[in-house]
Amino acid sequence: MNIQSILVVDDDENDQFICEYTIRKYDPSIRILKAFDGSEALDILHRETPDAIILDINMPVMNGFEFLDRYAEEFEVHAPVVAMLTSSHLGKDRERAMQYSFVKSYFEKPLQADHLRIMAELLDE
Repeated sequence: MNIQSILVVDDDENDQFICEYTIRKYDPSIRILKAFDGSEALDILHRETPDAIILDINMPVMNGFEFLDRYAEEFEVHAPVVAMLTSSHLGKDRERAMQYSFVKSYFEKPLQADHLRIMAELLDE
C-alpha cells in the first residue's frame, strides 16, 4: 500500500522543512499535513485521517506522549502507522512510545527515505 497522506507533528520549523523535503523527494504525490504540537495535531485528526503520523516527543503545549494518550482515548480508529521521530536517545522514551499498539516505529532525527520505506512496508502488514 502506498502512503497517500502523512501528518507531521513537530514544533521545530527546520525539522518540519526536512520532513517535507524528504517526503517530497521520496514521493511527491504524498499529501503532507503539518502540526506544531500535539493539540494542533488532534484538531487536524478530527477533520482528516492520514495514513501515517510522524510524531516528535519534545514539544510545547502538548508533547508527544500527551498526544499519544489523548489519541488513544479520543479515536477508536488509529492511523495504520504512527512513527516517533525524535532527537531523544533515551531508551525509556523508546520503550514508553512502543507500549502504544499503534506506534509502529521509533526513528532518530532527521527523517530519511529509509524511514518512509519502512512506514510504507508497515502499511502492508
